Amino acid sequence: MLRHIDRGEGVQLDHRSIRAAQAAWTAKPLAERLKVVCALRTAIAEGARELAETVPFESPGQLRRNLADTLVSEVLPLAEACRFLERRAERILAPVRQSSRLRPVWLGGVEVETRREALGVVLVIGPGNYPLFLPGAQAVQALVAGNAVLWKPAPGGSAAAFALRSLLVESGLDARLLTVLDDGPEAAQAAIEQGVDKVVLTGAASTGRAVMRSLAETLTPSVMELSGCDAVFVLPGADLERVIEAIAFGMRFNGSATCMAPRRLIVSEAVAATLVPGLASALRSLEPVQVTQKSRRLLSDLVEEATLFGARVLLNGQSGESGSAELVGVTLVDRGLPSMRLAKTDIFVPLLTILNAETNEDALDVYGQCPYALTAAVFGPEKAARDFAGRVRAGCVLVNDVIVSTADPRASFGGRGMSGFGSTRGAEGLLEMTAVKNILVQRSKGRRAWMPTTAAHGDLFVALLRVIHGRGVGRRLEALRDLLKAARGMK
Repeated sequence: MLRHIDRGEGVQLDHRSIRAAQAAWTAKPLAERLKVVCALRTAIAEGARELAETVPFESPGQLRRNLADTLVSEVLPLAEACRFLERRAERILAPVRQSSRLRPVWLGGVEVETRREALGVVLVIGPGNYPLFLPGAQAVQALVAGNAVLWKPAPGGSAAAFALRSLLVESGLDARLLTVLDDGPEAAQAAIEQGVDKVVLTGAASTGRAVMRSLAETLTPSVMELSGCDAVFVLPGADLERVIEAIAFGMRFNGSATCMAPRRLIVSEAVAATLVPGLASALRSLEPVQVTQKSRRLLSDLVEEATLFGARVLLNGQSGESGSAELVGVTLVDRGLPSMRLAKTDIFVPLLTILNAETNEDALDVYGQCPYALTAAVFGPEKAARDFAGRVRAGCVLVNDVIVSTADPRASFGGRGMSGFGSTRGAEGLLEMTAVKNILVQRSKGRRAWMPTTAAHGDLFVALLRVIHGRGVGRRLEALRDLLKAARGMK
């Protein structure tokens, strides 16, 4: 249960102390580190309501939800992510002894063991739209791998960060292992300048570029979970009522401030003729949401530009103002073209563009003209949808679903193209928090490999290559004779 939130007032960032704590933490057996995670999961369950209430329920362009939304989209998935680590981390991080079957014959005495080791200090830069679950799961994975964490929350996300930190400390974590930074960009920049071993960022592509420029000088590795302009494909035979409900959910959920929210609908004209009237009716009933003035102006520019090139606005959600932020409903645009900016822009407003594609090949071509490749959704008969999903270039492809399935802790998450690189969550996300170390043991007593080569060794090595990798049994037998002859000549 969340008894007290330590907001770290007056605490100075002591990198030497953090490094010392991390060294002691990574020296602990993994089972000991997982005990903290197990205790954290119980604490999350006991204090679920209080933890959820640390997340703002509404902010322009970031959040629009109620308590239940936060519980199901942030608190419950975070607890599940902890349980996944409790059950699978030891197997994922266990040293692997490489099979001798693939060992080169000329390295007959070599054994290879691959280990995963903690990086050191990981900087987690969190987003504003899911300020608890996304950076929280990343922080817990980094800790399980043996790292210390610096957590830079987005504006509005500090309360959730401090709350989770308090639960971790109550669960037995050394407080020095998780430091919550100020929520301004200067805090992340200062941490990078003082030295971190990896950066995990969830945010816009523009933010990713800026952070990567800061990391270039020290060649600090990173994971970039960036923007999306995600597509929904509707194949012939799809359950159109399900498609409508799914898209309406994706456009409504969290005020459409989700990187995976539908932004492009790729469909044939025949299917669209039946689908679009019902979709427009469902989207028309959605409540308007607050967006920033910057997003509102961008939306207006994108729609105006699209109409100049023949697009047709079926729903115009740009109506009304509310203080410094502005209310917009759903904007539904038909007859879009993949070359239009609104079909390849990341924007946190409820905007959906309908793009025509008559064949699967056409659909993939239309889809590929957008630089973002975070997630995509394919609706249709399962076999056809699975086959098509395998051809879609994206970090994650959902079949007959949008957004929800990605909360599965077994599935890693990450994008391609301008949607970033690397993985968070799942087994791959845990491995991202580690460095690979290979230990190679030479068990042979021979020392021939250390001896200098001469021109005379050329025939020997050519014959060896032909014996191992040559074409045909006859030629390889001939090469074997050449190898034995060359070896006798070396004596």
